[in-house]
Amino acid sequence: MNHVNCIKRSRQLGKPRLLVVGCGDVGMRLLPLLRRQFRIFALTSQPERHAELRAAGAVPLTANLDDPRSLARLAGLARYIVHLAPPPAQGDSDSRTRNLIAILPDKSRLVYVSTTGVYGNCGEQRFDETRPVAAHNPRAKRRVAAERLLRAWAVASQSSLSILRVPGIYAADRLPLERLHKGTPALTADEDVYTNHIHADDLAALIKLALFRAAPNRIYHAVDHSDLKMGEYFDLVADSFQLPRPPRLPRAELAQQISPMLLSFMSESRRMLNHRITQELGARLRYPTVEQGVAAAANVEKTTHEKC
Repeated sequence: MNHVNCIKRSRQLGKPRLLVVGCGDVGMRLLPLLRRQFRIFALTSQPERHAELRAAGAVPLTANLDDPRSLARLAGLARYIVHLAPPPAQGDSDSRTRNLIAILPDKSRLVYVSTTGVYGNCGEQRFDETRPVAAHNPRAKRRVAAERLLRAWAVASQSSLSILRVPGIYAADRLPLERLHKGTPALTADEDVYTNHIHADDLAALIKLALFRAAPNRIYHAVDHSDLKMGEYFDLVADSFQLPRPPRLPRAELAQQISPMLLSFMSESRRMLNHRITQELGARLRYPTVEQGVAAAANVEKTTHEKC
């Protein structure tokens, strides 16, 4: 079915239309949560994913955020949008977000999944969403640029924007098990950084809540209630899966053994408060802490192993 026929059919069905941009792991977890409320269109640059997306309840649309011409025929398709696509790997801005907002209708409702990396290194201070951004690495700077583009678009188009700033996403199939098997070292406790997490299922649920309950032009920390250092997280996963804990090294020695990208993740400390998601969105996390989420994953692994 071509794009024009998909759009006509959607209008005839009467449900509001939702466009999901960047339908990867979290997007696939989101689709079942919204199928009853919306006629969902999933944007993909990979035609081979069409069957998978249809099976999940979405109408697949092939387009590329890096190619404005491929997006033009989708102009005005939906007034509800979930933007999950990352910025390009290079540059100072986010051309993908710029291309996307060019085809969105006025008075839309958009949820953007950003990153907690926009805050940079915050040391051991706990903080809420009023903290100014101070991105250090290029990836986070592109996210800041995307947020600013979206804010300007929301004002100009009289649209409602919600930004979810997301930390490390984990799930049973998104744990650092390979890293632990390789024995990749972590920082010593005195040089370690605080890190935040959210389970992929909880993030999908938060996106749904934001679509319906978020205040216009509001930022939310999409983080769970955990408060632990990165090395403690690795130790937790190791213990839960009966693997050796990673060795601990001072930062100077660690920098000689890991990639610059990995080192950058281990150089920014954040302890984020999440009152807005609980008080304003009414979130009740399925996995309120990393300990609970990792324990659930380990139980699944144990049960699967016993059956085999």
